[in-house]
Amino acid sequence: MEDNAEIRFEGQSWQLPIYTGTEKEKGIDISNLRAKSGLITLDNGYQNTGATTSAITFIDGEKGILRYRGYPIEELATKATFPETAYLLIKGELPNATQLEDLRRTLTENALIHEDMLHFFVGMPPTAHPMGILSSMVNAMALYYPGFYAEDTDAVGFDLMAMRLISKVRTIAAFSYKKSIGEHFVYPDAKKSYCANFLNMMFHSNTKAYEEDPLLVEALNALLIVHADHEQNCSTSTVRLVGSSKANLYASICAGVCALWGPMHGGAAQKTIETLLKVHASGMSAERILERAKDKNDPFKLPGFGHRIYQSPDPRALVIKKLVEKVFAARNIKDPLLDIAHELEQRALQDDYFLERKLYPNLDFYSGILYRAMGIPVNMFTVMFAMGRLPGWIAHWKEMHDDEKNFKIGRPRQIYTGQTMRHYVPLEERSCMTLGK
Repeated sequence: MEDNAEIRFEGQSWQLPIYTGTEKEKGIDISNLRAKSGLITLDNGYQNTGATTSAITFIDGEKGILRYRGYPIEELATKATFPETAYLLIKGELPNATQLEDLRRTLTENALIHEDMLHFFVGMPPTAHPMGILSSMVNAMALYYPGFYAEDTDAVGFDLMAMRLISKVRTIAAFSYKKSIGEHFVYPDAKKSYCANFLNMMFHSNTKAYEEDPLLVEALNALLIVHADHEQNCSTSTVRLVGSSKANLYASICAGVCALWGPMHGGAAQKTIETLLKVHASGMSAERILERAKDKNDPFKLPGFGHRIYQSPDPRALVIKKLVEKVFAARNIKDPLLDIAHELEQRALQDDYFLERKLYPNLDFYSGILYRAMGIPVNMFTVMFAMGRLPGWIAHWKEMHDDEKNFKIGRPRQIYTGQTMRHYVPLEERSCMTLGK
């Protein structure tokens, strides 16, 4: 703590401490403002409110910086594996050789889901969205693996619970896809890596064996890593809020999955691809697309540009764009959507409207194109996002519960704008009043 901020109101003043983070970020600590003054702060959508301190992820939106536990996203996405990154987020440090071997063994041993849980898939309608299936199955895990609640989970129990979730979620995700297309489930293969295992469960079938492609495994690994955490976003904040009631981890993660499902959050990549498909079908020029996007009276929206946090190029988008170019060139993939995306980006980066508003391509602009090249269907995009974000959700849930000194149940305030006090009127009188009108 250092220095103070002062609030003055109706002839009184109050001193509020300034909190400084390790990256020199500063925030006014208003924890005791209401107790001192009777005032609260109003911040719709919590756009300027820090609900917690955290040592997990650092973002500098002005400079385009994203780091997990101090490590730049560019290094992790190109050098680390997803399980390593998950371990880093949850435990605070990268695993050593022994820890990594233990991690791999635990993930392998927990890849299967309880056989009775297969009945859930049978009962789901064939049109069920994979995200709906995923959220239901994650919540159901609390029934099959009970006893792991915030107040009675030791370190060993938590580690098992966390790795169980990270391992089983890929199986549930792949089974959700198989259910949606009416194919038999493909069980996990203990000999395959985390990402290769998932791709095999997705694309192997009775009629066509899946041949592992190291380049696509590399691409999936990077995609999951860049999705792994992003500070106090909507779904992560939801996990923390639900977890603050001492709800179990499975229920908290289920809530995060549901929050991520929305088109303004995890559904953005799907929305971007759907827009690019419509643009391709219509034959609109890039120039016309940008004109429509800039027209306030035109309902047309161009997703994939701009980010609430980044006022400079999204570092995750830069990583994925390089991977897109690598995969497309190596596999000689031709996709008109990539051509459209390239032209839109080039023109937007020369357009004053986009430059003045700092609207650069974000992660969703290219991630959907890469998923599409890998054969991942559009309705699975958000599920892929959830798989990647899972370690971040777990890390934040753990961090919140480990901080016993500052642990509080989430309970935002509000400014009431409804009716002032009025008195109950009997039904007969209300009827007469209505007829009188």
